This record gives sequence, structure tokens and C-alpha cells, in this order.
Amino acid sequence: MRRGLAVWSPFAELDRIRREFDKLLEEMVPAGNGEKILAPPVDIYETDGEVVIKAELPGVKKEDIDVTIKENAVHIKAERKEEREEKTENVHRVERFYGRIERVVPLPVDVKAEKAKAEYKDGVLEVRIPKEKVSKEAKVKIA
Repeated sequence: MRRGLAVWSPFAELDRIRREFDKLLEEMVPAGNGEKILAPPVDIYETDGEVVIKAELPGVKKEDIDVTIKENAVHIKAERKEEREEKTENVHRVERFYGRIERVVPLPVDVKAEKAKAEYKDGVLEVRIPKEKVSKEAKVKIA
């Protein structure tokens, strides 16, 4: 049995803090009329020519998703509608979330918003946005 120092993961700690902060905000500032809004998990990465965002939106229909790019951020809005059957059932537990889903994802670089493309497949929304070519180096003539 090994005892001693525990391995500290700063990213796991940041994720824990984010979850606690989100929970605190949810309790303090409910959305509009007390309605809860789910913020879907996202992956964000950059290639040489574009920024890619993947968001998990299981159970959402393609026509219920709205993606907008403004102020150097991607705004994802969707709604997961509850499926109701008219027969009476004895419900024992309801854990699945129904309602509004929103997430604003700040972009790490300048992008060409008008050339963005989105695809929705198997519950995952993938948004690809070409990066704006900005020269970080310029030769300056001395007068």
C-alpha cells in the first residue's frame, strides 16, 4: 500500500470550481421566470486555418438549434422538447433535462463569421469557422 503525496491536477480543480460557481449562479440568478437553462459541454480547438467548436446536444432536433456568431463569440441556442404520451404511467424518476439550452463560447482568434459552417450529427453540433488572416509581423521602413 502506497501512502504519501497525492497527485494534484490543476485542470480538474478548475473544472470543480467552475461547476460550483455555475451552481451558485443558478441558485442566485434563475433564468427569467425561474426556468432553468442548460449550458452544454463543448470542445474548442484550433487548426492552422479554422476554429472548431463541438457541442453536445443529445435529443435536440436540428431545426431547434440556432447558431449565431457576433462580437467574436459563438452563441448556441437550442431547445429539447419533452416527449409526452397520453397514457397514464407510474413515473418513478425523471432525470433527463428538457427546456432551453444556451452557451456563449468566446473565440480565441479573429474569424470570418460569414464563412462559418455547422453540422449536426449523432447529438453533436460541430461549428467550423475560418480564421481571419492577421499579420502579426510587419516590416517597418525607417525614414
